[in-house]
Amino acid sequence: MSTRRIGIIGCGNISPAYANTLSDFPWIEIAAFSDGIPERAEKFAERYGGVALALDDMLGDDSIDAVVNLTPAHAHTSVSRVCLEAGKPVFSEKPLGTDFAEGRSLVDLAAEKALRLGCAPDTFLGAGLQAARTAIDRGTIGEPIAANGFMLGFGPEWWHPNPESFYVPGAGPLFDMGPYYLTALVHLLGPARSISGSAKIGIADRVMHAKGRVGDVVQATTPTHVSSMIEFVGGASATLVTSFDVKATRFRNIEIYGTEGTLALPDPNTFGGPLKVRSILADDWRDVPLPTPNIPQQRGIGLADMLSATNADRPHRASAELSLHVLELMSSTLRSSDEGRRLDLTTTCERPAPMRFNLPANTFDD
Repeated sequence: MSTRRIGIIGCGNISPAYANTLSDFPWIEIAAFSDGIPERAEKFAERYGGVALALDDMLGDDSIDAVVNLTPAHAHTSVSRVCLEAGKPVFSEKPLGTDFAEGRSLVDLAAEKALRLGCAPDTFLGAGLQAARTAIDRGTIGEPIAANGFMLGFGPEWWHPNPESFYVPGAGPLFDMGPYYLTALVHLLGPARSISGSAKIGIADRVMHAKGRVGDVVQATTPTHVSSMIEFVGGASATLVTSFDVKATRFRNIEIYGTEGTLALPDPNTFGGPLKVRSILADDWRDVPLPTPNIPQQRGIGLADMLSATNADRPHRASAELSLHVLELMSSTLRSSDEGRRLDLTTTCERPAPMRFNLPANTFDD
């Protein structure tokens, strides 16, 4: 496979994870960085190679094959749109956007221009959730009936020096952490057909505990505790609760309940295990062995898969359709809560193809 040259837009906290991962692939070259603060792009270029460019210069460089959009969430759709309009395939950090109509328009634009559009999270490509997929597909727990997912904890004001962006519309626990859980559920159970939700601001005044801002108060203007009830096309149902209001809990991650047993999944915000199963007749849980991956188990492998898929002429796994479906699930949860009724979904997607870990290192295709 010939070398693919990429540009990274946005040099914030998540960018080193992507740059480190992509540097592990010998057929990917990080050619350029761009950021609203040019000095940050220059520092990344010094560390990882490539050059620091203004956005227009990056998008005008015909030698750059694709771009990675790592800007703040509220800018995802606008920046991705500019990239697509310039003729560049895009892989975006999650979520695809904060507004469903804008997200749909973006996916339509990518289709119109016949350009690849991908979106995080790509944690479902890791060994842990891939082993869960294998277990379900093999019938280890029989026919899936239902699932529960919980992301319960303190809000980011306990650790983040600038948590304001977590508490505005388009953020909150659902849009911040929900993509990991919802992507995992769709990967395992297939697309959803309807959803109902209940959302509220549980704690409006968020007292900060981060060093340097202890005692400052951040006002929440978006729901901080959200419950979703999802019905899947395949017949299973799932409950997902995401919250920044919970001080202590014994519930973690995701469990899937089948006719023959239960599968306890790892944290969907990670790439590994543990993965556990307990069949109906078993006295206890047992560990499910994980495959030995042939690719890095870090953020950025979704983009690498997209680039490889382009070369192999196959669908990429962290697809625009999957991320749009997840965006509709989140948006419809909040709308359902506002309107007090269950909503039928207007999007769907294919289950992403399982990973193949029996290939040479750092490859996705033969």
